[in-house]
Amino acid sequence: MRLQEIKNIFHQELDTDYGKEEVSSFFYLLIEHFLKLERFVLAIQPDLNISKEEEQPLFEALSKLKLQQPIQYVLGTSHFMDMEFLVNENVLIPRPETEELVRWILEEVQNGKSEVRGQISEVRNKKSLRILDIGTGSGCIAIALAKYLPKAKVFALDISEKALTIAKENATLNDVPITFLQEDILKTHLEKEFDIIVSNPPYVRHLEKKEMHDNVLNHEPHAALFVPDDNPLKFYKAIAVFAGKHLDNGGRLFLEINQYLAKETEALLKDHNFSEIELRKDIFDKDRMIRASLT
Repeated sequence: MRLQEIKNIFHQELDTDYGKEEVSSFFYLLIEHFLKLERFVLAIQPDLNISKEEEQPLFEALSKLKLQQPIQYVLGTSHFMDMEFLVNENVLIPRPETEELVRWILEEVQNGKSEVRGQISEVRNKKSLRILDIGTGSGCIAIALAKYLPKAKVFALDISEKALTIAKENATLNDVPITFLQEDILKTHLEKEFDIIVSNPPYVRHLEKKEMHDNVLNHEPHAALFVPDDNPLKFYKAIAVFAGKHLDNGGRLFLEINQYLAKETEALLKDHNFSEIELRKDIFDKDRMIRASLT
């Protein structure tokens, strides 16, 4: 079949749900991924034919997209901090807002405020910086930090064995050493000390489901997304308690947060003896990140 005909079928089947521009983007991503063809190929070879064998993954992808499956799961990969990550239904798809959290950590370690840089420099002169990522999922946060801070010792914790399998593959793919730990942060007995703890824990209340797109709601792992409406900060409390015991003095805690619960999260950290608390907005102008110090 001609490749142009397949592209037309994609538009006929998907434009109503996704819009013409996004469907074109999907199609070009798919032919690059499965056929190793550049997006301009049809401009050069408008009558290009592909074999039945080459057609198959494109039509399988079309079926998945019709079911609102995220394109990242269809491809099996996603990008984060200029790196490629394997993803499937067992892990959340890495998001640009989480990149901002990683960049904030890098900013403080490498180019941050003088007092922060001084503290970190002092730590690094004595030993390798020790970082823990809680609820690592695909491993994107831990792996990005290990990539950009090659002298750091990075640990990544998750309750899900299936998620850790993907995270380990991603560490190998991106050639970074990570110590992976299968633990439940709500009842962990881990006894290590850290200089930085970071987490993007579940924080979406069930009452917020109505704001979510079907491709997220119906396909991404609910255990990594949702918390009870009557106890939405359960993971933040557990992390704050854990960090209070396992962060060195002067250590930093970085969290991605629910935009609607920023003040409540800030108050929780104050109640657990954290100071120098700073809230930051993301690229969409939503309260999305918070940093605190243990002194």
